[in-house]
Amino acid sequence: MEELYGKYKALLFTLAYQLTGSAADAEDAVQDVFLKAYGLPPERLEEPKAYLCKMVTNHCLNLQKTARKKREMYVGPWLPEPIRTPETDTLETAVVRRDLLSYAMLVMLERLTPTERVVFVLREALGFDYPEIAEMLGKQEANCRKLMGRAKGKLGISEEETISAEAADMEWVGRFLTSLKQGNIDHVLSLLTEDVMLVSDGGGKVTAATRPIQTRDQVARFLAAVFEGIQPYDQGNLHSEIAPLNGGSGIVIRSGDDTVKAVFMQLRGGKLSRVYIVRNPDKLTRV
Repeated sequence: MEELYGKYKALLFTLAYQLTGSAADAEDAVQDVFLKAYGLPPERLEEPKAYLCKMVTNHCLNLQKTARKKREMYVGPWLPEPIRTPETDTLETAVVRRDLLSYAMLVMLERLTPTERVVFVLREALGFDYPEIAEMLGKQEANCRKLMGRAKGKLGISEEETISAEAADMEWVGRFLTSLKQGNIDHVLSLLTEDVMLVSDGGGKVTAATRPIQTRDQVARFLAAVFEGIQPYDQGNLHSEIAPLNGGSGIVIRSGDDTVKAVFMQLRGGKLSRVYIVRNPDKLTRV
């Protein structure tokens, strides 16, 4: 069992995290599954990867029932919990980076039903075949294909289209931050798409926009206010850094040693299309 834990822990965490949007819930799911697996007869684990993924999936499906009720009472927009994904060459971090959907896609997964989300993540992120997914969910293969079709429809992805997120890389983010800090609003506006949107999650615990901001001018001015006076190094109260988050590049803003914001940027056609700012302190512990 220790060998299975070492081999599959990262995979199971990645699966659970993408099904729940919560690193804390994902860690609990993995621990719960391995505790239950200790009591299973050996023949139940002849195909350990599929069986453990099935156990994690069932755990997360049960969790989603209560999670959705909590999110209905959540103050302001709800965003997934960010995670730091160091670009080191360990097997565990390589597994997480390889199988992790972009943060922007993780946000979009909230449009799906729990079962649609399971099929989408198992297929698109982890690369399971439809017969394997059907076995895990106890459904017909044809039904799983229909669920996948509905999921892609809700996400605005064609049946033939593969998942690709144009995440902002470190170089683009660095240039954008320079324009913001220099107060070059005209240049910032030129880097935004016409339908740009900014979403901020404070969870009612800190100040944050309670509704998405959806015009170029308002988004530019909001971002200018966010980064005003922030230095790239710790020269004052607030400082920022470009960091490896969720398999891509994000921005972490700190006050001394405390993390106060995590910012994600999604591009379309080389311009900024979506900005996600996580301010809820409960969601910043892994950043």
